[in-house]
Amino acid sequence: PQRPLLSAPLALGAAPPTAGAPATPFGRIIAASVERGVRLRMRFALPGDTVVVPLALTDAATTFRYMWLRVADSSQVESTRPLTSAAALVAPGEPGFYRLALDRHGDRRIVDGVVLSVLVPFSEKKGPTLRGFRIGSYVGERLGGAARRALPEGFFPVDSAALALHVSDHLTLRDVLTTPDVDALGYPQYATLDLRLVEKLELVLREVERLTGGDVLPRLTVNSGFRPPSYNRTVRGAAPNSRHQYGDAADVRVDVNHDGRFSLAELRLVARAVSAVERAHPDLVGGLGLYTSKRYRSPYVHIDARGKTARWTG
Repeated sequence: PQRPLLSAPLALGAAPPTAGAPATPFGRIIAASVERGVRLRMRFALPGDTVVVPLALTDAATTFRYMWLRVADSSQVESTRPLTSAAALVAPGEPGFYRLALDRHGDRRIVDGVVLSVLVPFSEKKGPTLRGFRIGSYVGERLGGAARRALPEGFFPVDSAALALHVSDHLTLRDVLTTPDVDALGYPQYATLDLRLVEKLELVLREVERLTGGDVLPRLTVNSGFRPPSYNRTVRGAAPNSRHQYGDAADVRVDVNHDGRFSLAELRLVARAVSAVERAHPDLVGGLGLYTSKRYRSPYVHIDARGKTARWTG
């Protein structure tokens, strides 16, 4: 029979135990999914792909086995597998959201701090529909070359259990899927997300904090994140090939002083922060749109990670 999970999770990035602290049967997990100072708390993979999770164990990795548990109900999927020294894990074969658990001599613990999202491959998309749901068509589907190569790798299924999951320390999946019409239309059934956007938004927040010399991280609100092509067509003024459809763009407001408003001064500060982040991290270069027209209730900023510089006002 399957043993129950231990109540205490093993945390990625956990500090080494203090002197005299009792040893756990797992030793220590000391590596974290921290890159460029940003802790990414979600990974994406196609079914059966290799997933690298940076685990560093004091005990030999070969003494551990691993398994994937559904986020929704913690049930195990597929069989338990041996852990290799490279921590190269095989993603489950069915799309969904999963947590990683390790087993050593029958004792099991969930590895806290990272969730795996297994995608529905783009190849399953039939015309404007994916698994019976209409998401619309991309420009690249009717074009060749670079436009076709830029199509999303796949889509993750959106459910209520997934929306509360963190993609980084300050952003949840709900944040990056929000649109102005979410209350009326709900969230999309399938979505895609480029983690470069998540990194960029987190780095922009940190840069704004540095520029202001504050000791409280600004509050970021996403007005519009991922848009399926079918929804993007209904958005006034949206580009037919909008980056929002690729999961690497967001329209945001950044409240620096936590007064509940986003001023023109804050907008200019965010623009400076975006440029500074792009200079420091060229792989995060992308679009910056400043929207200040009086037809908007308050100004906002478009930020994306398209891979080439673009600037505009609206």
